[in-house]
Amino acid sequence: MTNIIAIVGRPNVGKSTLFNRLCGGRDAIVDPTSGVTRDRHYGHGDWNGKMYSVIDTGGYVDQSGDVFEAEIKKQVRLAIDESDVILFMVDAKEGLTAMDEDVAQMMRRTKKRVILVVNKVDSYKMINDVHEFHKLGLGEFFAIASTSGTGTGDLMDEVVREFPEETEITLNEAGEEVQNPDSNQAGNNAAMLDDLPKIAIVGRPNAGKSSLVNMLLGIDRNIVTPIPGTTRDSIHTHYQYFGLDFNLIDTAGIRKKAKVTENIEFYSVMRAIRSIESSDVCILMVDAERGFEAQDLNIFSLIEKNHKGVVILVNKWDLVEKVTNTHKEFEENIRDQIKPFTDVPIIFTSVVTKQRIFKAVETAIEVYKNKSKKITTSSLNDFILPILQDMPPPVVKGKYVRIKYAMQLPTAFPSFAFFCNHPQYLKESYKRFIENKLREKFDFTGVPIEIYFRQK
Repeated sequence: MTNIIAIVGRPNVGKSTLFNRLCGGRDAIVDPTSGVTRDRHYGHGDWNGKMYSVIDTGGYVDQSGDVFEAEIKKQVRLAIDESDVILFMVDAKEGLTAMDEDVAQMMRRTKKRVILVVNKVDSYKMINDVHEFHKLGLGEFFAIASTSGTGTGDLMDEVVREFPEETEITLNEAGEEVQNPDSNQAGNNAAMLDDLPKIAIVGRPNAGKSSLVNMLLGIDRNIVTPIPGTTRDSIHTHYQYFGLDFNLIDTAGIRKKAKVTENIEFYSVMRAIRSIESSDVCILMVDAERGFEAQDLNIFSLIEKNHKGVVILVNKWDLVEKVTNTHKEFEENIRDQIKPFTDVPIIFTSVVTKQRIFKAVETAIEVYKNKSKKITTSSLNDFILPILQDMPPPVVKGKYVRIKYAMQLPTAFPSFAFFCNHPQYLKESYKRFIENKLREKFDFTGVPIEIYFRQK
C-alpha cells in the first residue's frame, strides 16, 4: 500500500483522536495529557474504496525540557519522509501558537502534499475565529471536530483525491514491484497481512523490547530511552526479511498493578495485555541483570492461560558476570519457576551486540508452526493407544479406566480429547504423562497443550 497519511502537529491538538477515526477503531491512546503519543503508530483504513495507511506521531515540541523531545522530533521527521500526504493539525480553541509556526516552517520545506487541519471547531460560532491560521501560509484549511467527526468527510475527500486507484502489487524474480492495473486487490492484501502470524514482544518495562524491534528492522522504528515506560502504545510492524513474514508487535512494559498509578500507563498496560490475547506467539523478554522475577512469571502465566506460543528471551546477557555454569544455572532457575510447562525455548541474547536476535524470531516462527500443527486421528491413536495400554491409569476406588480413542480438537491451539469410561477418576499426573508423550512425539515446543477426558 503506497497511500500513506501522516498526522503531525504540536502536542494535544487531537492527532490520536483523528487517527482512531480514520482507522475506524481505538488503537491509539487518547488522553488530555499532552505528549501521550511518542512513537510512530500505524493503522489503515479506506475512504470511498481507496485504501490508505495512517501514521500517528508524537506532538512536535521544541526546547520543552522533555527528555523525549529529540526522539519525538526524529519520529515525526521519519513519518514525514514515509508519507504521501501530511495532515498538519492545529487547535482552534488555543489559537495560533509559536509552536504551530515552527511546525509550519518544516511543512513549507517539504515537497509532500500538506493539508492544514484546524481541529476542535465544535460549533459554527467558531468558524470566524479560525481564519488566523491563514497566517501559516499553507493555503486553505479544513475545519473539523475529530471527536464528533464533523468535517472529516470533506477532509478525507480532499486527502484521497490524488490517490491512485488500488492495484495488486507483486514481486518479480528480481524482487522488484510489479503492478497489475487490471486488479483491485488492496483489500485482499490488507487481509493477507492480518492473516500473518502475530508475534508480540512483551515483558517488564526497560527489558529492551523496542530496541529489539529497531534492531530487527534496521531502523529506529520505536523510541528507545533508558527510562522505563517509554513505549505506551502497542506498535504493529510488518516484518519480511530472510524468508520470514509476520506482524511484529512492540508493547508497553507490564508492571504490577500496584505500581501502575497514571491513567495513561494503565491503558498502555491494558493494550499490552490485549496484544498478548490477540497474538499467536509471544517473545517474553527478561532483563538478565535483574533475573527472572515474580512479574516475569506473572506475564508468562498470562501467556500460558491465553494458550499462546512463547519464547523466553534473556536480554542484556553481555552485562552479566559469568562463571562456570552461569548459563545453565540461569536456565534451570527459569524452568524451575515456570513448572509444569517447561517445554519452552530459552534464548540468551544481547540486543545491543545483535547476539542471537534473529535466532529469537526464527524460533518464534517455529513455535507458531508447532501451535498450528494438526495431527490426524489415525496417527494420534496409532501412537498413543499402545502407550496407554502398556501404562494404564491407576485404579481408583476399584474402578479401571480404559481409554478407547483420542482426537485433536478444532481449536486455535493444540487440544486433545481422550474418550474413556470413567473420566472423573483420571488424575492431573496422568494427564501430564500423556502431554509429555505427545510433546516427545509431535514436537509442541513452546506451545501450551490442553487435554480433556470425556465420557465415551
